[in-house]
Amino acid sequence: MDIRQATIDDLIGMQNANLLNLPENYTFKYYLYHALTWPELSYVAVDPRGRIVGYILAKMEDEPSPNTEPSGHVTSISVLRPYRRLGLANKLMKQSQEAMVAHYKASHITLHVRKSNRAAISLYRDTLGFEVHAMEKGYYADGEDAYGMRYLFNKKSEVESTA
Repeated sequence: MDIRQATIDDLIGMQNANLLNLPENYTFKYYLYHALTWPELSYVAVDPRGRIVGYILAKMEDEPSPNTEPSGHVTSISVLRPYRRLGLANKLMKQSQEAMVAHYKASHITLHVRKSNRAAISLYRDTLGFEVHAMEKGYYADGEDAYGMRYLFNKKSEVESTA
């Protein structure tokens, strides 16, 4: 599997992967907005035949407060069922995180996850090091609660690794 930065030509494939996997769906215009505003933050996983089998749609905080550090946000991440448990979600997340730091000097990244999505919670918490920082009642359209999760980038180790 190849992981690469998403392009405008990938948006329909990303939207299809979303429609096949997730109950939260977005308009094509929403994908286009992300691609045009933060082109370096979204990535796709592509199979050997060039089909999109996973993606991450990410952004920076739209209107940061004047006294806060830049914050990234994962809007959506999805991997088609036959391609799960291959580490693709982990790789997609890491690529996007690296881009947030490199291009925007992000101090942290946030995401929301359904309270019932144990596999995703395990990936975010146990594999990627995210922590639950909030619980949002009725966050999803169907009324399910969401955990707000956050990952703090370690500025010291990033500085040391670039020296």
